[in-house]
Amino acid sequence: MIRTMNTAANTLGQLQIQLDTISNNIANSNTVGYKTKQANFQELLYQQFNNDEQDPTVRQSPVGIRYGVGAHVSQIQSNENQGSLQLTGRNLDFAFTQSNQYFNVAMQDGSTAYTRQGNFYMSPQGDGTNLLVTGDGYPVLSANGTSITFPEGVSGFTMSEAGTLNVDYADGQVIQFDLAVTQITKPQVMEHLNNGAYISVPNNLQELGYAEGDVLTELQGLNRNEVSMQIGTLESSNVDISKEMTDLIAAQRSYQFNSRAITLADQMLGLINGIR
Repeated sequence: MIRTMNTAANTLGQLQIQLDTISNNIANSNTVGYKTKQANFQELLYQQFNNDEQDPTVRQSPVGIRYGVGAHVSQIQSNENQGSLQLTGRNLDFAFTQSNQYFNVAMQDGSTAYTRQGNFYMSPQGDGTNLLVTGDGYPVLSANGTSITFPEGVSGFTMSEAGTLNVDYADGQVIQFDLAVTQITKPQVMEHLNNGAYISVPNNLQELGYAEGDVLTELQGLNRNEVSMQIGTLESSNVDISKEMTDLIAAQRSYQFNSRAITLADQMLGLINGIR
């Protein structure tokens, strides 16, 4: 009975992680550029009783009889499928039309993060210049790794498909910036920040068996023609609400089942202790 309770308790804690993941997906269903996450489970250590092939009365299952101790979340997998594109008509809204391509932004601690959120804004700096920032206020980086600043008095913006931002002025002056674009080839090893719309390279990347070049590819120079983005458009999240609700119901049923297993084991222990 104690083993039954431990097995159910182990699984309950992991089911809570799945419930939190599903809840986060639903909460970010309207977040620009958000990629849905899925909790994948794996069986914990189990005890196996092999078949006795000489005794025909013994159950003859292919792998024998397994007595497990629960399950755990082996990976929170990110779904990198392209979200639907929504036309906004705003000249500081940008969306990638290829998967696994990300804008570079500077975080408060000086590190670089990556995002698919392309709703940018001008932030006046008080010295006659504007800073290009994300909706959360993080500076957008150019291809040379610096923040994008330009004089005030902008009349409009245009963008080439390869990610060159043109800042136009009424006197005909045009200032060009190549936005820093990174292709993340292994998004599953990245660390998720804030609401999940920002990701960064984990500090223990080498411990995971990867070099930074195995995970990130800077789309600069000859690789620049691989960039594909569209102005006046935003990428919606790829959250499927109907699937998330179905997964939520299934997770809740599993949670109830394991909770019931603990209750029944407790009742049986009570009956055994009550035997005189």
